Amino acid sequence: MGHKKGEPREQIILFPDTIDDYIEENNPVRFLDAFIENLDMLKLEFKYADPMSTGRPPYDPKDLLKLYIYGYLNRVRTSRRLEKETHRNIEVIWLMRGLKPDFKTIADFRKNNRKVFKEIFREFNILCRKMNLFGNELLAIDGSKFKASNNLGKNYTETLLKTKLKEIDKKIDEYFQDMDELDEKENEDSISSEELKEKILDLRDEKEYYQELSDKIKSKGESQISLTDPDSRAYPRKYKVGVGYNAQIAADDKHHLIVEQEVTNKVTDVDELSKMAIKAKEELSVDKVKVVADAGYTNAKEIESCDEANIEAYTPRRHSSRNENRGLYTKDVFKYDKGKDCYICPAGNILNRKFQYNEKRRNKRRDLIYYTTTMCSDCRIRKSCTTDKIRRITRSPEDHALDAMYERIKKNPDIINKRKEIVEHIFGTIKFWNEQDHFLMRGLEKVKAEFCLSALSYNITRVINIVGVKRMIEALN
Repeated sequence: MGHKKGEPREQIILFPDTIDDYIEENNPVRFLDAFIENLDMLKLEFKYADPMSTGRPPYDPKDLLKLYIYGYLNRVRTSRRLEKETHRNIEVIWLMRGLKPDFKTIADFRKNNRKVFKEIFREFNILCRKMNLFGNELLAIDGSKFKASNNLGKNYTETLLKTKLKEIDKKIDEYFQDMDELDEKENEDSISSEELKEKILDLRDEKEYYQELSDKIKSKGESQISLTDPDSRAYPRKYKVGVGYNAQIAADDKHHLIVEQEVTNKVTDVDELSKMAIKAKEELSVDKVKVVADAGYTNAKEIESCDEANIEAYTPRRHSSRNENRGLYTKDVFKYDKGKDCYICPAGNILNRKFQYNEKRRNKRRDLIYYTTTMCSDCRIRKSCTTDKIRRITRSPEDHALDAMYERIKKNPDIINKRKEIVEHIFGTIKFWNEQDHFLMRGLEKVKAEFCLSALSYNITRVINIVGVKRMIEALN
């Protein structure tokens, strides 16, 4: 028995009558075509949505938008690869009706309309609300780091520049000493004075360059500078991205769809909770919502802002790594007495309010209230509490919001674990299924547009898996 054989390439065969016959009814490109055709491109302010009456006609922004969203749905993100798909991919040929824009036109479309992609994301969420796909009760917020188009070698921190400047000064001093030694005794085998002078001049040019970078950092009030992508930032090694951005999402509990997304260049998530939660609440158009996030978002001021916006926040307690690593009591074992405005330590001693101080932490100033006691010297468990003469506890004016939140968590402890189920797999899907662990574009605004497309493609894929293409097209009509 032989192998299966294909048809001879020279044989004449009959193809279907129309290209539409190649695209089955449940193909996602049919929804993509219908969804974008329903958009008002003039209202959304797409460039070339209203073409001029003279000159060469531009491509319809609807067609280029279809091409981009199709690309992100199918792991094709670069403009050159998208151009190739318009020549060989039957789905793209159907979607574009045979149009074949060049890569420059495709790339310029994303660059010129970067501020509009967020509105497309919202338009799809409106459709999801129409189909009752959001639970509107519980949201999970999380952040993840994505690589930027900026090598770590092209990023300089203030500390690194200081080290480099010191090294250059030291090297220049060494060369001057070598020149003095050459003046005292001539050695044919040694380097000449002229060569040393050239090396010193090169080092001075290098020093001037690093000094300019240092002055730029100080003038901007930043702690680092990136040369290829100025908006990107270096992240700690544990994130394994080198230089990148911090992408934030808020996902709904019902079907784990992304309600709100944003990209920032902040290194930590500590100031992002209320901003994301308030935007997500507005997106859902609800009066009240619960929000859960990890300990990286725990911030008294942020929790208070959520309370003021009628958002019930849940984040785990943050421990002092300094005390925890040394095996000492953390702040949570000290009980706060609101009526007497004091803390009670594990030994039963009272820490009274001593003074309030405006302190700088994480490059921000905030008011901190200090509580201390005079009973530490004779305390039987002092070694488990502090290595100093006395134990100090600090409290911010917003800590009452944290206390109220911790009481809510005691009544509903399972809500903290629900966060992982709702939101963590989304970043895994975007990074590995969509093959996007890095950004192609440079600059915060362009990166935001890029992540919008990734979040939109995730939502579209998930909704197709939940309800199917046919029902989605029906919902549009």
